[in-house]
Amino acid sequence: MKYGVVIFPSKALQDLANSYRKRYDPHYSLIPPHMTLKSPFEATENEIKPFSDKLRSLAKSFEPFTLKTTKVSSFKPVNNVIYFKVSPTSELDGLHNEINQQFSEQNLEYSFVPHITIGQKLSNDEHSDVYGSLRMLKVEHEEVIDRFHLLYQLENGSWTVYETFRLGKEA
Repeated sequence: MKYGVVIFPSKALQDLANSYRKRYDPHYSLIPPHMTLKSPFEATENEIKPFSDKLRSLAKSFEPFTLKTTKVSSFKPVNNVIYFKVSPTSELDGLHNEINQQFSEQNLEYSFVPHITIGQKLSNDEHSDVYGSLRMLKVEHEEVIDRFHLLYQLENGSWTVYETFRLGKEA
């Protein structure tokens, strides 16, 4: 089964992202707007239990942190993904690194660039048009993140929460 680890932003930021995702992201109906901490990986039910236990204890060693979005950006020329740029923080980088070290045998396909996807799988022309109009947007949003989620993929391709982990010693 496929699993992944993500942060879901607040409803306000999800609503803003979805206003674009409806038109520009074919994964719109499969998963809410999110920031990926661990890309999808295969694991059995027996393998996911100890991973989940590690995530629970890891969450206690990280305090809630502020997530800031600043602008619309793109991964072009690597791929035609358009996203809300999330300002990196030491807490976010640390959380990402620690989670990915739990599955050290898996190589990361890309370096970690915190973001919330709003458009993907666009043709070159579509990407140029859409990015050209969206890159001038100021997406200044700030919120406190106090949890992250282990997800699993259903047979229809959609993702659902397996377990939620609250950040901080008091969680």
